[in-house]
Amino acid sequence: MNVGIVGIGRYVPENVVTNQDLEKRMDTSDEWIRTRTGIRERRIAGDDINTSHMAYFAAQKAIEDAGIHPEDIDLILTATVTPDQPFPTVSCMIQEQIGAKKAAAMDISAACSGLMYGMVTAKQFIETGVYKYVLVIGAEKLSKITDWEDRSTAVLFGDGAGAVVMGPVTDGRGILSFELGADGSGGKFLYQEKYICMNGREVFKFAVRQMGESALNVIEKAGLSKEDVDFLIPHQANIRIMEAARQRLDLPVEKMSNTVGKYGNTSAASIPISLVEDLEAGRIKDDDIILMVGFGGGLTWGAILMKWGK
Repeated sequence: MNVGIVGIGRYVPENVVTNQDLEKRMDTSDEWIRTRTGIRERRIAGDDINTSHMAYFAAQKAIEDAGIHPEDIDLILTATVTPDQPFPTVSCMIQEQIGAKKAAAMDISAACSGLMYGMVTAKQFIETGVYKYVLVIGAEKLSKITDWEDRSTAVLFGDGAGAVVMGPVTDGRGILSFELGADGSGGKFLYQEKYICMNGREVFKFAVRQMGESALNVIEKAGLSKEDVDFLIPHQANIRIMEAARQRLDLPVEKMSNTVGKYGNTSAASIPISLVEDLEAGRIKDDDIILMVGFGGGLTWGAILMKWGK
């Protein structure tokens, strides 16, 4: 059975915080942020919007796009490191809110790699015939764990959610290969105490190396070559990291998703948010070979190569 994405949706808060806004509250500048990260602005959720709210809006859109009913969902997986509270999980909250009465529900904590972990988990359940449709959500309210006095991290993060419905797709389409990985010894470089703490230099080195290696690995596993890749959707963390992955694949700049300038780093939400934007803009078409690759705290990483289409 071929397993792929049959529905997509996203939600981003209305409130836009620009680099110029941050200049007013900390010792930084628009030029410094843009040249080092590629970020111009980000969306920040208000006090009345939590992770589950954003996840709900994205999930609704994905289910509608899939042309199914909430009762058709067999499992809900939400990738997040910023749940509303330790429990109940965001997934359980979404199950009740959308009326997915049949669905099992659990959250996944793999930081920015979370959506990759969720999609690969969904693939196993669907391939074995246990479930038919799995709703996978990446949702984060990083603003609530960001230290707004720390200019090295505060400029990076934004809030948002993206969702995909995984299900059976036609022959030849769907997930062709994947890779998941972790290196717990690097956990000390990116973690949360009260706020996000990051050793930027070490995370940068890890990300540049691992994103490129994982991308090449899934291409090889699928029996394809770099020339076969039509579009790259890297985790939207930093334009320099993203560019390193693109160059490793010898892809032209127009074949790489770039939404980091508008939304910043939204962790597990960044890849599905980008996917929706690129599809709406016509940059992804049926039967295109799409490569999604991410990295995050843990340290974790994940990559998926798929042929787009239902």
